[in-house]
Amino acid sequence: MKKPNNYASVMARKGDIMKESVGIDYSKFESGSIAFDYEKLMRETGYTLEEMQKIQHGTHVGNTPIIELRNITSLARRLAKPGYGARIFIKDEACNPSGSFKARRAANSVYHAKRLGYKGVITATSGNYGAAVASQAAMVGLKCIVVQECYDSKGLGQPEIVEKARACEALGAEVVQLSVGPELFYKFLLLLEETGYFNASLYTPFGIAGVETLGYEISMQFREKFGKDPDVVVCTNAGGGNLTGTARGLEKAGANPVIIGASVDLSGLHMASDTQFNKKSFTTGHTGFGVPFSTYPDRSDVPRSAARPLRYMDRYVTVNQGSVFYITEALASLEGLEKGPAGNTSLAAAFALAQELPENKMIIVQETEYTGAGKHIQPQLSFARSNGIDIYFGDPMGEIPGKSIVLPAHPSLIRVKEVDIEKMRQSLIKTAVKNYQIIPTEEDIVFLADETKTDTEFVKKVLKRGCLVK
Repeated sequence: MKKPNNYASVMARKGDIMKESVGIDYSKFESGSIAFDYEKLMRETGYTLEEMQKIQHGTHVGNTPIIELRNITSLARRLAKPGYGARIFIKDEACNPSGSFKARRAANSVYHAKRLGYKGVITATSGNYGAAVASQAAMVGLKCIVVQECYDSKGLGQPEIVEKARACEALGAEVVQLSVGPELFYKFLLLLEETGYFNASLYTPFGIAGVETLGYEISMQFREKFGKDPDVVVCTNAGGGNLTGTARGLEKAGANPVIIGASVDLSGLHMASDTQFNKKSFTTGHTGFGVPFSTYPDRSDVPRSAARPLRYMDRYVTVNQGSVFYITEALASLEGLEKGPAGNTSLAAAFALAQELPENKMIIVQETEYTGAGKHIQPQLSFARSNGIDIYFGDPMGEIPGKSIVLPAHPSLIRVKEVDIEKMRQSLIKTAVKNYQIIPTEEDIVFLADETKTDTEFVKKVLKRGCLVK
């Protein structure tokens, strides 16, 4: 008998659909409370780091170069006090087949889907991951569907999102473009059920473990070139997988740099709002994803997300849209490198952060992405103007998301704003307790300490302050 396909019916059976399409029984890792066995979930991939590297190298992924940005470093030193201005590097992930670090996530997921006998893969994304999955699926002969949140109710799509759809189609994927809102997840579930394809989610252990090779490579390459690990690693933070996977790979290499998350400040804009969706000028790497996915990781499209950035993050900073546009131009004009906005979000942050550090320190932006027609500055700014955004030169700290883009009148005005990470940790704890509606057990408290990179005393204080324990 055919199952009903109305919204309520499909959402009611989402657990069964996910289990069938990912091949993971998430109940095996549950404690029946807030806690679950995160490391056991990560081991569910069944692949060692060395095996993941072999899988990725088999489809031309990884072994990307590290590039020192000497001219941008020199500019940072001119603005810093004497003796300060750390050396700035980038890990050039645009060299991967699909042009971003997400090829690492896709390589593992697609390999696993092929191994399990799935005929195709599906992913829900508006970004680079769709192109990565399409690229990897093409290499191994699997079908690919990309479900893309693309338009507002007027049928308008951002140039960057439309550009990424073109990339997915060029690589052989079928792209299903949808409007903003709950339609995306509903259609995604429906397609998974109808096709029987593998769910190449961004948030499975396969996807996150794939990024571990990136962190590991950074450490190995720095040791080979400089005899030491980098002092600071800056990761653009959205859904959290980029930072999580990179940090885990660094840990596996025995490295312990300061891990800093960076996002574009889009505070006040709601990503699921039809009227506000096109008021932003970047489709990822912003606080609209970075903050909620950090404080509540399991809002993703799988029962338990493997992307849990607050376990690894030491600092979290934001930059303004205008600063990212500026540093994108600086990278091209000073270093001869054209890259897209995702990695340049971290580069804008690194440019400011380098000025806090002595000259003998080294700071690396751990990803770059390809650029193309819709990712360039001009179409993005033109789209912003058409949506009533005021664009001018000045102090980017005066930028109002959804109303203005302020390009720095001088590079000294590129600054970071500190996000209160302790407040985010408190939010994660409170949200977890609220969602499960239970009094936390001792096991839960230990789990929440790991989740927030704190200790059990911190968790107990938060719980007591919120009257969540006796």
